[in-house]
Amino acid sequence: TLSFYKGILPPLLAETPKRAVKFFTFERYKNMFAYGGHLPQAWVFSLSGLGSGLTEAVVINPFEVIKVKLQAERNQFKEQKSTMATAREIIKAHGFGSQGLGKGMTSTLGRNGVFNMVYFGFYHTVKGIIPEQPDPTMDVLRRFCIGLASGILSSVINIPFDVAKSRIQGPQPVRGEIKYRTCFATMATVYKEEGYLALYKGLLPKILRLGPGGAIMFLVYEHVFDWMKTNM
Repeated sequence: TLSFYKGILPPLLAETPKRAVKFFTFERYKNMFAYGGHLPQAWVFSLSGLGSGLTEAVVINPFEVIKVKLQAERNQFKEQKSTMATAREIIKAHGFGSQGLGKGMTSTLGRNGVFNMVYFGFYHTVKGIIPEQPDPTMDVLRRFCIGLASGILSSVINIPFDVAKSRIQGPQPVRGEIKYRTCFATMATVYKEEGYLALYKGLLPKILRLGPGGAIMFLVYEHVFDWMKTNM
């Protein structure tokens, strides 16, 4: 049963700072792109989301490499190497480069950059179009539905990068040979050998996780942000 929790520590270590980086850097990029009022609001939100996603990807990619390696191991949970031991093993063998902790960086940049660009751009643009509801409960529902749509749309658009990342960072088909090496070449290979729909493998569980999760993140963030502005 514990095998289902293989690699849980790296995402735990990555997810908390990841969320902080996502929203903190979005606000910083938003101030930068909004400066002078030269860009339309939709562009400001989308470019700010793209910037936050790229920044987020740089922070989390090493954790993703470790997580995927731990999850791919077939040892019993109690026999599995620790997170730090796995990290040291990767660094010793491959360093921080394209086969080490930087493995799959381009696909992670694409995955997170595209997701955040659509996620923030769609949410804030649509939220500005649909009027606020006088009933607080209905207004929470309005924002939840927009956040849900943002999470689903972002997942649908960015999943080819996610598939490429999994192929690059995961075990290769033939031991000792590297088949999946770069992001776009991997997408092309998957498309050629397995068809277009293979680039959307895992879409349903991704939507089930990031649709509601994306909506909840926005609700919590906005509630905390408003509370802090009022009380701090």
